[in-house]
Amino acid sequence: MSKSRIWFITGASRGLGRAFAEAALAAGDRVVAAARNVEPLKELADQHPGRLVPLALDVADRGAVFDGVERAAATFGGLDVVVNNAGGMLYGMVEEATEEQIRAHLDVNFFGAVWVAQAALPHLRARGGGRLLQVTSMGSGGGMATVGFYGAGKAALDSVSEALAMEAEGYGVKVTIVQMGGYNTGLFTTGTTNTAPLPEYAALRTRMEEMWGDAVAPEPATAAPVVMELVALPDPPRRLIVGSQSFDHVLEMGRAQTDAYRSWEHLSRLAPG
Repeated sequence: MSKSRIWFITGASRGLGRAFAEAALAAGDRVVAAARNVEPLKELADQHPGRLVPLALDVADRGAVFDGVERAAATFGGLDVVVNNAGGMLYGMVEEATEEQIRAHLDVNFFGAVWVAQAALPHLRARGGGRLLQVTSMGSGGGMATVGFYGAGKAALDSVSEALAMEAEGYGVKVTIVQMGGYNTGLFTTGTTNTAPLPEYAALRTRMEEMWGDAVAPEPATAAPVVMELVALPDPPRRLIVGSQSFDHVLEMGRAQTDAYRSWEHLSRLAPG
């Protein structure tokens, strides 16, 4: 990649996307910052004239994504790093969610990332390679009450990104699944759609809220150095957990899952497949 890299970041107006954009700019790179509402990016664009270009974009609109990626590539003459960060939260029990809520959620969290990847790959190949970062979650390996659809969308993106990594590596395009820990991004406030609660789940909802607690999460800027080092690696990993506590938690979840499989190994082995 060129010394001054060209970034395309979705969900760049706040949270992690904003932090990644600011870190890229601090490194001397150029950024096309995509978001549904680009007004919060105006001040940052004024601070970095000619190096930060806001782009209004709804990633759920496939046609708009392809048009937007074309405009982004034309802005600086190509793309080097594409960060699929846009997303939201659907908070509530599986039974409570409406079809409209579920489809709208997956349109952004899963399909939106797929549309961006499809649109960006030809541009990355044209540069002889590049980086595609698929921002998912440290919790995508298993479902949890109240955030089941969020986990489902991230798990689906994990899976398709593994396939995409195999398909793109022959062209020098490196795909990394960036499994983020919990950061103070506003995901559970401005980025959340809530279901209408059913009384049958009142006790479980209370337990889950107590489990989430009210601890203050780290600021998104603390994750940005990890991403900057990641894109500089000549041979980056396909998966990376971002966050020390999250790393430990994922390892523990993996051990628990392995133990659960082992407990029922005798039943699994009754079948020859």
